Amino acid sequence: MSEAPELSVHNNEPHRGDVAQRLNWLRAGVLGANDGIVSVAAIVVGVAGVTTSTGPILIAGMAGLVGGAISMALGEYVSVSSQSDSQRDLIAKERRELAEEPEEELAELASMYQAKGLSAGTAQQVAEELTAHDALAAHLSVELNINAEDVVSPWHAALASGVSFTIGAILPMLAILLPPEAWRVPVTFVAVLVALGATGWLGANIGGGSRPRAAVRVVVGGALALAATYLIGNLLGASGVVG
Repeated sequence: MSEAPELSVHNNEPHRGDVAQRLNWLRAGVLGANDGIVSVAAIVVGVAGVTTSTGPILIAGMAGLVGGAISMALGEYVSVSSQSDSQRDLIAKERRELAEEPEEELAELASMYQAKGLSAGTAQQVAEELTAHDALAAHLSVELNINAEDVVSPWHAALASGVSFTIGAILPMLAILLPPEAWRVPVTFVAVLVALGATGWLGANIGGGSRPRAAVRVVVGGALALAATYLIGNLLGASGVVG
């Protein structure tokens, strides 16, 4: 009896079954850090446009950090929960159909492989062998393009998003509170734009997109946000509305 051939696995390819889980929390983490940097930086820079006093800047920054982290985690949890509930419903439905109509499901699987270009005989053989090995996995893969082991966890996504938002938000807080008053805004601008470039680069690296293009996008967007909030703060301070 011949042994099954050993699988050749390339280290840079996502063969592991938990790839969706890992990409899910990585994506949530990068987005959370990016949002934490931009939103809290915009808040503290806007307040710094009115006053360089440490107290108001610290209070506004902390409020933005805590509120933003909770909002990000909750939003990610709700979004991913909907996705995972849908995946579980589809898996349960497929499992029920396999138990109640095995012959019809086998014929369906064979027809789907035939539609992909296999001959009728080969498609039938492939369907039978895959069904004997793991019928549910075969149907989920071909019909729904999902893996039962890859159902995303809303708790993982929420935790990654909330923690990364907090970590990202700490950067602009330190950048605007630690330097002398005259240097607070320039230092914050530079630190935030460098950090945004790094998160854009990392996000593109995870998703396989253009890293320079992604970095430029987030840097330009962050610069516009900071400039807008600082300008508004300056105008409000100069007008006497706040001060």
